[in-house]
Amino acid sequence: MTIYIGNLSYQATEEDIREVFTEYGTVKRVVMPIDRETGRMRGFAFVEMSEDDHENNAISDLDGAEWMGRQLKVNKAKPKENSGGGARRTF
Repeated sequence: MTIYIGNLSYQATEEDIREVFTEYGTVKRVVMPIDRETGRMRGFAFVEMSEDDHENNAISDLDGAEWMGRQLKVNKAKPKENSGGGARRTF
């Protein structure tokens, strides 16, 4: 399972997020998507932890919590849907 964290402060770093989630267990991976045009963080991140119980505890404790001046939205990440965006080129 992967955790979605929304409404993140733009000042948050991967290390900040890792530090918060490590309180709940081993963090396997943190992904912070970057806007292609501006190069800035997009205001959300994904965290993958080693055990589902740890992820569930983190979600229940952190959803709605205030962190870095923002109220976090924390839940199970939904699978990315293939939107089929972008035109196909034919030569």
